[in-house]
Amino acid sequence: MRTPSGYERLSVLDNVFLLAETPSVHMHVAAIQIFEAGGVPNVDGGIHAEEFKRRVRAVIHLFPRCRQRLRWTPVEHHPVWVDHDGFDLDDHVQIASLPRPGTDAQLKLLCASILETQLDRGRPLWEIWLIEGLARDRFAILCKFHHCMIDGAGGADLMSVLLSPTRDPQTPEPRPYVPRPLPSSWNLLRDSMSRLGDLPFKFAHDVARFAMDTIDIRHDLAMRLVALGRLVGWAMESASDSPLNGILTSHRRFDWLRLSLSDVRAVRSAAGCSLNDVVLAVVAGALRRFLIHRGDAPALDFRISAPVNVRRPGDPDSSANRVSAWILRLPLEDADAKSRLATIHDATRTLKESRSALGVEMMLEAAEWLPPRLLSLGVGLASGPMNMIVTNIPGPRLPLYMLGARLEAIYPFVPLLEQNGLGIALFSYDGSLCWGFTGSYELVPDLRAFVQMVHDSFDELAAAFGVGLSAAEKDGPETSAEICGSSVGVEAR
Repeated sequence: MRTPSGYERLSVLDNVFLLAETPSVHMHVAAIQIFEAGGVPNVDGGIHAEEFKRRVRAVIHLFPRCRQRLRWTPVEHHPVWVDHDGFDLDDHVQIASLPRPGTDAQLKLLCASILETQLDRGRPLWEIWLIEGLARDRFAILCKFHHCMIDGAGGADLMSVLLSPTRDPQTPEPRPYVPRPLPSSWNLLRDSMSRLGDLPFKFAHDVARFAMDTIDIRHDLAMRLVALGRLVGWAMESASDSPLNGILTSHRRFDWLRLSLSDVRAVRSAAGCSLNDVVLAVVAGALRRFLIHRGDAPALDFRISAPVNVRRPGDPDSSANRVSAWILRLPLEDADAKSRLATIHDATRTLKESRSALGVEMMLEAAEWLPPRLLSLGVGLASGPMNMIVTNIPGPRLPLYMLGARLEAIYPFVPLLEQNGLGIALFSYDGSLCWGFTGSYELVPDLRAFVQMVHDSFDELAAAFGVGLSAAEKDGPETSAEICGSSVGVEAR
C-alpha cells in the first residue's frame, strides 16, 4: 500500500513470510538458471560481468522493491518498505567460478552454500550470483529473493524482464535512481495511528463493496464460511509424523530434475485430468517409494500445501505476494498409480468447486486486525496441518536469452517451513518441466534417491496409462556415486 510519506506497508502475507524466518528457517525463494555457451565472454573465457551488471541495472527500475529496504513503525512495529539511499548494485550482484570443467553436482553444492546464508535485513533483500566455469562452456545465474518481496508468479515476471526473447537484446540505458526521502519516526507513528483509527471505516467500506460485487451474497458468504471451517478442521488435527518432518538446522541440500513437458501433457490427456494432478500423483508415488525405502509404512495422513496464485489481471503491484493455498491429503497407502491419480483428481476438483483457497484468503484478511505477537503465534501453528509444500509455476513456452546465451533450464527452490524437511517447486519452460528440490541436510541425506524415485514414479504413471515416453525425456538424475564423489572449490571475484 503506497502512502504519501515515501514508504509502503507490507501486506499481511508479506509480513507472515518475515515472521516465519528463524536462524534455521530461511524464507528466501530462489531459482538456478543454466545457460548454453554463447554469452558475452571476457578475455579469460568467462562471462563478461560488467555486461551482465549493465543488463540488471537497465531493468531494475521496473521492480522498485529491489532498491528498498525494511523499516519498522514505532509502537505498532509493522514493517514498511523505504527507499535505500545507500543502494549499490555491487552489493547484490556477485560473481563466482567453479573449477573448470564444473559439473552439475558441483553447481548444486555451490547453490547450497549460497542459499544457506540469510539475507541482510539492513539492505534490499535479494542477491543474484553469476556462476562461471560449468562444463561445455555453460554458465549459471542464481537468483535469491526474500519471499516477502516476491512470489512464484512475480518471479516469473522478473525473469521475463531480465531475460530477452531474442539473442540480440536491446538493453536500454539505465535510469537514474533518486531515492525518496526517508520518513521520520513521527510520520510513521502518525500514519499508523491514523490507519488504526480508519480500520472500522475500512471494514464497513469492504463489506459494502463485497455486497455490491456479489450477485448472491448468501451463497458466497456460506461458501467462504465452509472454506474457513474446512481450514480450521485441518489445523485442529496435525498431519502424521514422517521421516521428512522434524527439527531443522540451517543446512540444506538442493537437487533438480527435468522432464519432457510433452510427455507430462500426454499423461494428462490420457488420464483426463489437469497437469497439476499429474504432478501431485507423481509426488505421491515417489513419497510412497521413499517411505518404503526408509522402512516406514506409507499409510499416513500425509498432507501437502499447494500454493494457489490469486493475482488478478491488471493487479498494479506485481511484486507483492498474491497467493492462497490448498491443503491436500496424498493417498500414499494406494499401491496403484492410476488409482492414486484418480483420488487426487477427485480431491482437487472438490477443492476447486468449493473454492477452498478462500479459507486462507479469509484468514489473511482477518489477520490485518491482529497485533504482530498474535500473528507470530499463528505463523508458528501454520506448519502443523501439513508435511510439505509442492508448488507448480507456469513459465514461458518459448526460449529466452541472456546476452545472447540461450536459457537451457530453470530450477526453482521453495523455502522449508518449520518441521518440513522437504519442499518441491516446479517451473515449466520451453518444452520442459523443471523440478527443484529443497531438503534438510540432516533429515533428507538421501535426497538424490528421492529425486530418482520421482523420475521412476513418472515412468510408472506413464506406463499405467499406456503413454510411450519420447526419446528426449529430459535429464535423469546422476548416480549417487557422482554426487558423493564430487567436491567444489569456489573462486569468488
